[in-house]
Amino acid sequence: MGYFQFQSASSIISGLGSIAELKTILIDRDYQKVLLVTDPGMIAHQYHLPVIECLDVAQIDYVIYSDIQADPPEEIVLNAAAYAKQEKVDAVLGFGGGSSMDVAKVIALLAHPDQIQQLSDMYGVNNAKGPRLPLILIPTTAGTGSEVTPISIITTGETTKTGIVSPVLYADVAILDANFTRDLPAHITAATGIDAMVHAIEAYTSKLKKNVYADMLAKHALRLLNDNLPKVLSNGHDMDARQNMLLGSMLAGQAFANAPVGAVHALAYPLGGHFHLSHGHTNALVLVEVLKYNAPHAKQLYAELMQWLDPKSNGCADGLCDLFIDHMQNHLDHSGLTLKLSQLNVPHSSLETLAQDALLQTRLLQNNPREMTHQAAYQIYEAIYA
Repeated sequence: MGYFQFQSASSIISGLGSIAELKTILIDRDYQKVLLVTDPGMIAHQYHLPVIECLDVAQIDYVIYSDIQADPPEEIVLNAAAYAKQEKVDAVLGFGGGSSMDVAKVIALLAHPDQIQQLSDMYGVNNAKGPRLPLILIPTTAGTGSEVTPISIITTGETTKTGIVSPVLYADVAILDANFTRDLPAHITAATGIDAMVHAIEAYTSKLKKNVYADMLAKHALRLLNDNLPKVLSNGHDMDARQNMLLGSMLAGQAFANAPVGAVHALAYPLGGHFHLSHGHTNALVLVEVLKYNAPHAKQLYAELMQWLDPKSNGCADGLCDLFIDHMQNHLDHSGLTLKLSQLNVPHSSLETLAQDALLQTRLLQNNPREMTHQAAYQIYEAIYA
């Protein structure tokens, strides 16, 4: 089976109503002042109130930083860290989608009183070092898996996203309570659900660090997501299905944290950076064309995933691989998402720049089962243009 390492968050609590466990966690760990990191939408819709109730019952002092936005730029990260240091917090609680959790991770590092690194020192793999403040993460979407990954994605230029990847970013506690996903709009449910599926697929086909433990998680994640995404799109208040989606997203997060993602993400990042499309949506846009491109090198793995999703499916590897790609296309067709770049105000003249930028994502592309070329990247964007 080969040598591998596996890491994840220290403690995971999953189940409807599991937010109630936060009170005990706060009391047992004797935090004095907590920074709640979230976004303006969470505050406006008062989704954060169950978290505040736990803080109040535990008699924990707290402050809120709620200026998080999608694709968070360095300025927001630095402002939030400065606020945390000013308030002398001794724990960080990230509540929201991937952006809020990603920023919370970095705040926990930057705001520690003994931290000497600057944000600019932390980019890349294993460059961020401890110490950090205690970190609790609570996702409100079933997509990124950020609550169990050692990754934070920051917008470092006008259109460029850069990752901080380090074991010190693993949360101390992740709480998965699908009650926080109950009122998600269908398009966000769809985009984040497809995002989680991509995590599972790319972990299972990861070139460099594929391993038996991540494979197990990726397969179970993909089955949960495959079976439950249609249910939540049909009935957003099917809470059992929503909890299964949240669990599937988390399992996929654990998988790709240890067997990293590849070309789908590499080609998705420039679309998000240049045109401010959501991460899940951009993954959905390029998914099927990347699967087709990878098929000559990954058909056996795609065939295995198809048989896992539908044990009644049979045939040769080529046929099952094609069936798997068609199956994922069916998910996209029923997602309600816009799947053509021309309909998303992306000019055709930008495809060359997108292809160039995608090839810069070497951290991701090294994991892809087939080497990505500039020509192939351009052709993938061309295929989804109109």
